[in-house]
Amino acid sequence: MIERKYLAHYLDSSFGGETAAYVRIGKDLEEYNEELNPDVELKKNILGEQSVHHSGYEAQADVDPFYYEDYDDALSNKILELANTRATGDKCKTTMVDVLLKPGATEDAAPTSVWAYKEDVYIIPNSVGGDTSGIQTPFTVYKAGNRVKGTWNVTTKTFTPDATA
Repeated sequence: MIERKYLAHYLDSSFGGETAAYVRIGKDLEEYNEELNPDVELKKNILGEQSVHHSGYEAQADVDPFYYEDYDDALSNKILELANTRATGDKCKTTMVDVLLKPGATEDAAPTSVWAYKEDVYIIPNSVGGDTSGIQTPFTVYKAGNRVKGTWNVTTKTFTPDATA
């Protein structure tokens, strides 16, 4: 069994800046699940045979209910800015890297990962507020394509795409 803590999700808090600034999400989350939303159509012909047509995915994930705002966190500040300015379109576009870390890998240890995939995403804030524990800005991550396999360096938080043939 692989412990959940080894499946990591990093968002680029620069939102298209010259240098990516990846921040791992999850500190305040009890769970994070990416819903793949497969586009599947089942058809049956007059002979009773069934065929399956699968044309892709529309992946998304909710970061809710616990994403707390922090003055010193670049991602937190950017998400709050998106909410406050009611940003739309490419202002909400950044990249996400999904990584499966090897057991024992930490940001202070050797940069080891089993696999890593980088993809364009749109970050859409859903609300601003919260209870007495702090300001919360839950958001949805919409995967937008351009998924690329590569390697992830845990220490430097950098993604390197695999060489293509």
